[in-house]
Amino acid sequence: MPASEPATDPIAELVAGRYRDPETGEALQAASRAIAIERSLAGGEVELVAALGIGPKLAVVSDANTYEALGARVEAALSSRFTIERVMLPAGVAADVATIERIDAGLPPVDGVVAVGSGTINDLCKMVALRRGVPQVVFATAPSMNGYTSVSASITDGGLKRSVRAATPIGAFFDLEVLAAAPVRLIRAGLGDSVARGTAQADWLLAHLLLDRPYRELPFTLLAGDEAMLLGDVRGLVSGDVTAIHYLTRTLVLSGFGMTLVGGSFPASQGEHLLSHYVELVRPDLHAYHGEQIAVATVAMAHLQDRVLAGDPPVLRTPTLTRDELVGRFGAQGDACWQELAKKLLDDAATEAVNARLEANWDAIRDRILGVALGAARTIDILYAAGAPVLPTEIGWPLELLDDALEHAREIRDRYTFLDLAADSM
Repeated sequence: MPASEPATDPIAELVAGRYRDPETGEALQAASRAIAIERSLAGGEVELVAALGIGPKLAVVSDANTYEALGARVEAALSSRFTIERVMLPAGVAADVATIERIDAGLPPVDGVVAVGSGTINDLCKMVALRRGVPQVVFATAPSMNGYTSVSASITDGGLKRSVRAATPIGAFFDLEVLAAAPVRLIRAGLGDSVARGTAQADWLLAHLLLDRPYRELPFTLLAGDEAMLLGDVRGLVSGDVTAIHYLTRTLVLSGFGMTLVGGSFPASQGEHLLSHYVELVRPDLHAYHGEQIAVATVAMAHLQDRVLAGDPPVLRTPTLTRDELVGRFGAQGDACWQELAKKLLDDAATEAVNARLEANWDAIRDRILGVALGAARTIDILYAAGAPVLPTEIGWPLELLDDALEHAREIRDRYTFLDLAADSM
């Protein structure tokens, strides 16, 4: 553990059930029973899993790339004490309903599911384990996203990606030498998911201040120390520096725990994720890593937030969107989108109430949100320092596609964000 880390480790405190909620003082415990973040886990894999008390038969799931990176090593280690059912998926496999069903149908009875991979593999294994009613464990192969320790999985159904309720892995294990050797694009993707904290917190806080929706400081207090260390100098991420990868990994783990503790992805997924999901819905032919898309979407969202916060109090008009408009725009997914959007559309009375709140409290609202946001300039500086994408064209998004997303992405989910505030402002 680097000397600059605090003596009290929030990850260890959560696993032990001793972390105190900064707002209530309640002792909190993580759903995961074991977290290991070490320079190397070589030779310790079987003991890590055995300590969890899982039964003797395990499915070990990887794809062609993650098997080479770590899967073969994990299989060999675990086979010394467990009966292993290998599940080898093709490279580029999708985290969608059809794949979950295919894995589940082909798998014999097992006592646990071991994921060896990153976002897609972990999400697939979460859902298969949930279906089977067995625990899940993950050995990470890249510091590419913050979902390792979250209670949700990002699953595509009929072309529309949603965060669905799953279960947190009971063990999550991170070999920093393996993570540092991951493709640099995946490391940059993890940074993209991390900087989204700024726009996501700003959006979540906005909904709280305008609409009295629930909001908690807990997720952000949890990761504040490690995020500061990570963002202080991100250049080491792309040079294989294990200390830099260490802070990125801890930030991602703590972000996942934060989502789990508040019962949803609210602290890490708001307007920037809506932009990304919109693009995936309307242009499924475009392919970039999730975190690369989030990096670009976070910059766009930060620019929007900066612009709104720099101006006078917004004045809202009652939205006039209809189900027919969404069906015309999204086709078969239009009804599902309308069901989400309709939950947050303001009627005349709610619009009047929000306008009164904005007029009376705009300075206080703006100052509080500015206090948690990173802002566009700093977000860009961080991403550029690591060579991560900033512009939509860097990941193959046409500029007009991002413009469309900024206008219509709010229509796919019941999350009130700066996208809604901007769209409904006169």
